[in-house]
Amino acid sequence: MTDPRAFSDLPLPLFAGDEVRQAAPLPTGRLPSYIRDHRQRLRARFLAGGAQAMPDYELLELVLFRAIPRRDVKPLAHELLKEFGDFNAVLSASPDQLGTVPGLGEAAVTEIKIIEAAAHRLSRARVLRRQVISSWDALLDYCHTTMAHHEVEQFRVFYLDRKNVLIADEQQARGTVDHVPVYPREVVKRALQLNASALILVHNHPSGDPTPSAADIDMTRQVQRAADALGITLHDHIIIGKSAEVSFRSAGHL
Repeated sequence: MTDPRAFSDLPLPLFAGDEVRQAAPLPTGRLPSYIRDHRQRLRARFLAGGAQAMPDYELLELVLFRAIPRRDVKPLAHELLKEFGDFNAVLSASPDQLGTVPGLGEAAVTEIKIIEAAAHRLSRARVLRRQVISSWDALLDYCHTTMAHHEVEQFRVFYLDRKNVLIADEQQARGTVDHVPVYPREVVKRALQLNASALILVHNHPSGDPTPSAADIDMTRQVQRAADALGITLHDHIIIGKSAEVSFRSAGHL
């Protein structure tokens, strides 16, 4: 009979690195050499070539190493990709969703969500306090990182100063799988509080299709009218899909 303890996550070590020598042997014994060597090879390849040199499942293995220090995590990485689709979708999955994957305990779920939070913070730092025109691609990357895999609609507003520098990024509302309530007066009121001169609206379509709906177009026009009345410019409204986005300005809706 298989020892069930072999499939449970162990606490994270106190010291950097998951191969720290323990005062007493772990219940599962020493890490087999083939697993230890595999981990060392993956780490070396990552340090030499970065994430570009690694497929999604190997990058997931690296994430799981610290949380699951005494087990071959390659099958688990493959299972996560089978369940959620790709690396970004795994990171964006909720703790409850991740918890349904056999063999993925609390420590591993926490590790995944820490990586997600770090990715969000890094991508946000690349656009905040910077001119939007010169960092447009970074702005789109940030939107996809934070919104593309959400299961409900989320509405955000980027507030810009007179030089089109991003001064605030705020989530205004969360909705359902196909609707999010937006109040144009509140959007514009917040712009006045921040002394913003321009806006960029962003929301996601959980279906994955970024095509604007009639309601999206109508809401955008309401925000534009409210902003125009106060001398605030609405630069764009971007809808984020799973792998693409639609710009209202480029599509002729603004």
